[in-house]
Amino acid sequence: MPTCLITAANRGIGFELARTALESGWTVYGSVRAQQAANATAERLGEGFYPLVFDVTDHAAVRSVASGLDSPLDLLINNAGIITPERQSALDMDFEGFAETLAVNTLAPLAVSQAFLPHLRRSGAGRILTISSQMAWMGYRKSDTLAYRASKAAVNKVMQGLATDLEPEGIPVALIDPGWVRTDMGGAQADNDPADVARGVLKIGRSLSVADTGKFFKWSGEERPF
Repeated sequence: MPTCLITAANRGIGFELARTALESGWTVYGSVRAQQAANATAERLGEGFYPLVFDVTDHAAVRSVASGLDSPLDLLINNAGIITPERQSALDMDFEGFAETLAVNTLAPLAVSQAFLPHLRRSGAGRILTISSQMAWMGYRKSDTLAYRASKAAVNKVMQGLATDLEPEGIPVALIDPGWVRTDMGGAQADNDPADVARGVLKIGRSLSVADTGKFFKWSGEERPF
């Protein structure tokens, strides 16, 4: 039975990823930030789901939880993300909020990947996916939600580097563009159903090979430009 870890599994895309993986026969570990959320998520998802309580920006807590986990991981999905702050244009930037966005969207995926890397190695078939965004694309100059855009462009580069460093070990690393998804973050008018996106992401995760490492994929499977 394959095993995966999904960060921020209590809501949005993360919850749908966990639910879909369970339906496909996976054992699922999911991170949440508080014990109350852990209990509620475990009750909703049922058998086969195991909550892990840590904030992805607390690197010491991430390492502590990882050291206490006695299970190989076949797939890590770095899903946790935020789109704050409210003021994030080039002419009016909340710099503290920008730093928080970088901490969650850019630094945390690397910290989580490093902490759980021993478990991915133990699997013998470990893979890493990180949820990025179409808004990271460098091919246009839109300036709204600039902190979010910058954080996702940065995590793309970070994960490219991780892909290069893990390629000799046969651990592929890839990025996923989920599109505009109907979640609390995306809003009710978004194009994509989260369940459809979850199925697409897990399909990529199941088939990801070293030949795909360092690439950026749409949730539907097509490779997309950075």
